[in-house]
Amino acid sequence: MTGPDLSRINDTGSLGDQLEAIIGQLPEDHLSLGELLEVFGDEGLLLLTILLTLVFLIPVSIPGVSTVFGAAILLVGISRLLGRPLWLPAKLRTRPLPAVKLRPALTGGLHWVRRLEKISRPYRLRRLVEGRAQGSFNNLAFILAALLLMVPFSFIPFSNTLPALALLFYAIGMIQRDGTAILLGHLANIGTIIYFGILIGGGGMAAHGLLRHFTG
Repeated sequence: MTGPDLSRINDTGSLGDQLEAIIGQLPEDHLSLGELLEVFGDEGLLLLTILLTLVFLIPVSIPGVSTVFGAAILLVGISRLLGRPLWLPAKLRTRPLPAVKLRPALTGGLHWVRRLEKISRPYRLRRLVEGRAQGSFNNLAFILAALLLMVPFSFIPFSNTLPALALLFYAIGMIQRDGTAILLGHLANIGTIIYFGILIGGGGMAAHGLLRHFTG
């Protein structure tokens, strides 16, 4: 099986147009991360990140996807931080993905990209984007968002959406050199950590209450 052929796609179009073209050419049955990587190449890793986050921006659940996509995005962040080509383990590279379920989820998430494109401005708040220290910090924050996406809370509303939004902001900010988008990514990361803290704290209190109830 061959991956989507994007040789005819105009790579000078908007991010939304490029992603829509990619989604339109996905295979009907299954595809793999390796096939997607062949399409994007190392220079398109941030665009690949945007594509992988789209699934989590709408209220749909595809079992196992957060772990697979989160791991891939995590490795994208590590490769950017180290300045090396992306490496994917063979099991992750060849694992089949349900294209039939992914296509509507990806299409549904496109409106987020188009909205952000309208408000994103290149070279805004450049101090948050330019420079080695800023680049390292932003890539570490990108890695943190990928780890948060992989946390097994997918059955809880917004647990995947918040870190996916952070990754979307980071990717667009890095592509557009837009410090405002990067700042929004940091805020989404903080919001995710607070939300997870509330979930863990609430779960701990509930477990403690049940324990007291049954042992009292």
